[in-house]
Amino acid sequence: MDLATIFIALGALFSVGLIADQIGQRTRLPRVTLLLGCGLIAGDSGLSLIPTDLSAWYEMLSISALTLVAFLLGSSLTKRNLAEHGKQILFISISIVLFTIAFVAMGLWLMGLDLGVALILGAVATATAPAATQDVIRQSGVDNTFTRTLKGVVAIDDAWGLIAFGFIIVFVESLGGQSDTNALFGVLYELGGSIALGLVIGMPAAFLTGRLSKGQPLQIEALALVFLTAGLSLQFQLSYLISGMTAGMVIVNTARHHTKAFHEIEHIQWPFMILFFLLAGASLDLGDLKTVGIVGGAYLTLRSVARVFGGWVGARLGNAPVAQRPWFGIALMPQAGVAIGMALVASKHFPQWSESIMALTVSTTIAFELIGPFATLYAIKRVNALEAKQDV
Repeated sequence: MDLATIFIALGALFSVGLIADQIGQRTRLPRVTLLLGCGLIAGDSGLSLIPTDLSAWYEMLSISALTLVAFLLGSSLTKRNLAEHGKQILFISISIVLFTIAFVAMGLWLMGLDLGVALILGAVATATAPAATQDVIRQSGVDNTFTRTLKGVVAIDDAWGLIAFGFIIVFVESLGGQSDTNALFGVLYELGGSIALGLVIGMPAAFLTGRLSKGQPLQIEALALVFLTAGLSLQFQLSYLISGMTAGMVIVNTARHHTKAFHEIEHIQWPFMILFFLLAGASLDLGDLKTVGIVGGAYLTLRSVARVFGGWVGARLGNAPVAQRPWFGIALMPQAGVAIGMALVASKHFPQWSESIMALTVSTTIAFELIGPFATLYAIKRVNALEAKQDV
């Protein structure tokens, strides 16, 4: 493909992103869903307008975008935010993970699925969509205790889900008499190594931020941090989400000019996000939705109910404001690539169930990816309206 076509395609994609942004500002439509929908129409499931060479950039763009998001989510875990909402963040995140596994696994098992498959799908259901959730929060323009707690939950709940997933893989293998603790060690290595990498990158970055240019952090610093974190995470087979979140948390709590530093990341984030969501939409295959069936419908329902109930229980245990308690689970409906990554790992461990696990995960992820942002935006607006009434 010639360069002219690539540049024209990029220009067109950014134009679509601009239009989606303007529509999102003037309506209650999440721009994430608008971008995914536009990508779906332009992709192979639609009009096949996106050049193949450009679609090949999706993996690099997705890693870059998600690492940017991880830094910003980590920056929400300030000492002040943890002091004020740390208990809520901890209880809500753990409660949602546990209830999701229990509801989904039990429900699918009662429907007749093998216990092992049901447990694996329950673990996969814990995964969220940090990029979509963070962008909806940003689009809403709401900055209150609910959104600050929500950012904290999104920042750490995939870590809990990853730990639970590792234990479930080992347990399911033990049911078949072929227990392999390497799976658990692999998860612990990924989690511990990712945190360690985040510390190794975050500490010197916190010291340098604002010192190289007389208190003004450079945009090149932000790009260097993001790409180093993503590259080293891939090199050592670690989670760039957890590494980025850890580095962001370290910088925001130890750097002298952390606010300006993260503003630089916010400035460069949106172009990456536009291409990420458009190409993510283009990669979706609506044909996968045909495989949902009764079991897929049950999975969608069970995961939704589990998140609502788990969010309420966790918020109650964490003593969150009463008006916020029913809405945390609804705000955490989006699900994206992390779930598919878990499903791929499970498929390698259990090839006999690979087709069922992948078909159900991919099809339901598409549904949650498209519908979830609506739930998040509605929950944020609803809580904001309820609290505004209480203040009157």
